[in-house]
Amino acid sequence: MELAALLLVDSRFPGGGHAHSGGLEEAVSRRLVVDEATLRGFLVGRLRTAGALAAVFAAAAARAPDLTALLELDVELDARTPSPAQRRASRAQGRGIARAARRAWPSQRLEELLRAEPRPHHPVLTGLLVGDPGDAARVIAYQSVTGPATAAIRLLGLDPFGVNAVLAGLADDLGAVVADAVARAADPPAELPAPGSTGLDLMAEAHDRHHQEEVRLFVS
Repeated sequence: MELAALLLVDSRFPGGGHAHSGGLEEAVSRRLVVDEATLRGFLVGRLRTAGALAAVFAAAAARAPDLTALLELDVELDARTPSPAQRRASRAQGRGIARAARRAWPSQRLEELLRAEPRPHHPVLTGLLVGDPGDAARVIAYQSVTGPATAAIRLLGLDPFGVNAVLAGLADDLGAVVADAVARAADPPAELPAPGSTGLDLMAEAHDRHHQEEVRLFVS
C-alpha cells in the first residue's frame, strides 16, 4: 500500500473518524451488540452492505479521470444513501479528511473538488487521495469495521485483544469486498451497485434524533 493509504487507516490521522461509530452506538443502546460474538455479526453485516457500497465508490473515485467524474460519483453515492443521517456522517468525515489532506497532499485536483463540493463524501475523497483502486477500496472497507470495533471497546469495555481478534477474523470477508469493488470500479457511475441495510439506516436516523436530545459519545 502507498503511504497515503497507510496514513488514512492510521487511527492517529486527524480525519475525525474517532467521532463516528458507524451505527454501533445505537446497536449497543438497543442491546443488539453486547459481546464479541454479536460484535462480529454486526461488523460482517456492515462490511457487506455500507462497507461494500463505500468501497466500490472509493475504487471508482481512484480511477476517475477528472473533476466531472468525481462529482458524478459523489451524486450517485448520495442517491444510494437513503438515510439523511448517513449522508451527513459521510460528508462530515470527508470534510474532516479534507482539512488534513490539504496539508499532507496539497494538489490542484484536490482544491478543484473542494471548490465544487466543499463536503465531498468520504469514499470519493479517499479515492482521489489514494489514487489506486485496490488500496482505496481496502482503506474504506477496513475503516468500515475498525471504527465500530474501536467504538465497541469504549462503549462496552470489551477486551481490546479480543476485539482485534474479531477484526483479524474478517480478513476473507474484507478481501472479497475489496475484490468486488475493484472489479466494478470501471463501470459507469450510474451502474455501480447499491448494497444497503435498512437496519443500519433506521438506526442511523434514531441515533441522530437521540443525539439531538441528549449528549451521545459518538456523532453517528
